[in-house]
Amino acid sequence: MSREFLSILLAGLSMAFGQTASAPKPIKIPIQQFKLANGLQVVLSEDHSAPTYSLCITYNTGSHNEREGRTGFAHLFEHMMFQGSQNVGKGEHMILVQNNGGSMNGTTTEDRTNYFEMFPANQLDLGLFLEADRMRSLVINQANLDNQRNAVQEERRLGVDNEPYGATFEAMEDTVYDNFANKHSVIGSMQDLNAATVKDVQDFFRVYYAPNNAVLALVGDFKPDEAMAKIKKYFGEISSQSAPPVPDLSEPAQKGERRRMFEDGFARTPRLDILYKIPPGNTPDWYALSVLGSVLGSSQSSRLYQVLVKEKELAISADAFTEEHRGPSIFGIDVLARPGNDLAEVEKTVYAEINRIQNEPIADWELDKIRISARRSAALQMQSSLFRSILIGQMTVFYDDPNLINTRPQRIQAVTKQDLQRVAKAFLTQDNRSVLTTVPKPKTAKGAGE
Repeated sequence: MSREFLSILLAGLSMAFGQTASAPKPIKIPIQQFKLANGLQVVLSEDHSAPTYSLCITYNTGSHNEREGRTGFAHLFEHMMFQGSQNVGKGEHMILVQNNGGSMNGTTTEDRTNYFEMFPANQLDLGLFLEADRMRSLVINQANLDNQRNAVQEERRLGVDNEPYGATFEAMEDTVYDNFANKHSVIGSMQDLNAATVKDVQDFFRVYYAPNNAVLALVGDFKPDEAMAKIKKYFGEISSQSAPPVPDLSEPAQKGERRRMFEDGFARTPRLDILYKIPPGNTPDWYALSVLGSVLGSSQSSRLYQVLVKEKELAISADAFTEEHRGPSIFGIDVLARPGNDLAEVEKTVYAEINRIQNEPIADWELDKIRISARRSAALQMQSSLFRSILIGQMTVFYDDPNLINTRPQRIQAVTKQDLQRVAKAFLTQDNRSVLTTVPKPKTAKGAGE
C-alpha cells in the first residue's frame, strides 16, 4: 500500500473515531458488487498501490452446517480441496502458486470456509483458473479421503489431544452452548472423522461448494472490466445447485452457572476461563461487548492485566475476547495463574472488575485509548490486500454487506460508556456464565528403585 493511500486511510479512521486531522478524508475502500447468472457473488476492490492482487473464495459453510456423527467434516473438506481437480494434478495447485510468485492457504471456522491466494498482478488468470477448476471438478476418491483424514487426525493430535489446555479449548463451546450446531468443535472427533465416506464428501461438495453458495472477493491491481470478463470466463459455466439448508443456531436462555474442571497432563500452570453467551456479531450489543473486552483485557494497560498481573501478582497473563458468529457468540476471559496462587482468588478478582464496570462508568481517557488502539489496529490490517479480501468475503457471507469493511469503525465509535455498563449488566451475569478451571495433573509417584 502506498504512503498516500495509508495517509488517507489513517485520516479517515481518525475522523471515524472522532479524532482531529488536517484535511480529513473518510475511509472508503472501493467496493463493486456483481452476481453471475449461476449465483456466484463477486466483490471487486481496485487498488493500484502495488502490482499484486489477493483473491479469496469464501464458501457459506463451516462446522455449524455439520450433523451429528460427522463433526469435523467442514475442516476435513478444506483439506480435500487441495487434492487436485480435473485440470490440476494432486499437489499441483500449491506448486503452481509458489512457482509463479504467489502464496496460498485456506481456513475453516464455525460459519465459513475460505481459500485465498496472493499473486503478482500479471497472474490473475492463474489464480482464477485454479479456484474455478476445483469449484467445478474436485477429484474425490478413497485415496485422497484417506490421506487427508490422516492429516486432520494428526492435526488434532498435535493441536488438541497433546497440547496444553487442548481439552479446555475444545470444551468451551460444548459447555456454553446447548444447540448441537453450536457446541461441537471445528476439528471434530476421531470417531466421526473415521466414519466419513467418499459419498459423504461427494454430497458435501455438491451441496456446499456450488457457486451460488460462495463469494469471490478480488482486491488489488486490476482493471474491473477486464477482471469481470475473466471471472465470467472461468466461473460463469459452473452449474449452480439448490440452496443448502440454513442451520438453526438459536439457543435457549441459560438459567444457571455451569462449571467444569480439568486436570491437564501437559499444562504447567493453572488456567481460568470465564465464558458468557452473547448476541450475534454485527449487532449493537456485540459491538459494545467487543469494546468492553478491550477495556478488560486487550493489552498490558487493560484492567484485568493491571490488577491481576501487576498489582496483586496473581497471574502471569490476563485477556478478554469477543468471538463473532452469525448465531449466539461468546465473550470470554482467560487467565493463566501464577503458580502457587489460588484460582478461587483469581476468579473473585475478575468478578470484582466486572462489578466495577457494571456500576461505575469508565473514564473518558479509557474509552479514548480503546478508540485510538482500534484505529491503529485497523490501519495496520488494512495495509494488507489479503486481509481486505478475507474480510470482504466474510462480511458478505455473514451479513450480505461487503461495505462493512468501511462502516465497522463508525459502529465502534458509536459505543458509549453507558452502552458498556448496559451490556455488562445484561450479559456478564452469574446465571449466564460458564467457568472452566484447568490445573496441572499431579505427577505419578515413581516406584522404588526408579
